[in-house]
Amino acid sequence: MAEDGRNLSVGGYRFYTEKDAQLAATELKKIEYLEERIDYSKPDSILTVYEKSIHERIFRTPVGFQYLKGLRDYLLDQPGIEPARVPAIPLYSTFSGEVREKGNPARNRIKAPSEGKGVSGYKISVILNVLLVLAVIAMFTITIRSDNPNVLNYERVLTNRYAQWEQELTERENAVREKERELKINDNTDDL
Repeated sequence: MAEDGRNLSVGGYRFYTEKDAQLAATELKKIEYLEERIDYSKPDSILTVYEKSIHERIFRTPVGFQYLKGLRDYLLDQPGIEPARVPAIPLYSTFSGEVREKGNPARNRIKAPSEGKGVSGYKISVILNVLLVLAVIAMFTITIRSDNPNVLNYERVLTNRYAQWEQELTERENAVREKERELKINDNTDDL
């Protein structure tokens, strides 16, 4: 039993995590399934099962490796099987502590940014943000001062346009009245 009350023992091995214990329990069920179907009178079929188990990495815990070791020993004892045909059981972990001394290879590839890089990255981010704010301010300024009507300045632009039309119309009316006076045309529209 683990300190927190969980049973982490499977097949005579005590595992560190519940996940590893569950994996070993699954491997134990696979072993039972294989044992029900293996015909030990045919060493070539056992060699095929052994090779496929290694190639597909079916077993990853000591429970599975112990079973593979038993199959390997059986195959090496068979007179019809050459020892060169029986591959060794590959272990995909180290036991010398080199991994702990060097650190996790994945963590070495993915390193946290150093202090110098983090600060320069922060400075670049601030500079880019300031430039973006200035660009937005410039766009609003251009939009507000534009003669084309838009959402921000449509009232001012339309008022200016109508004022300009009114001024042009007044100038034309005055020019027409002046011409009428020169030509001495009497127009009764002034009385209205």
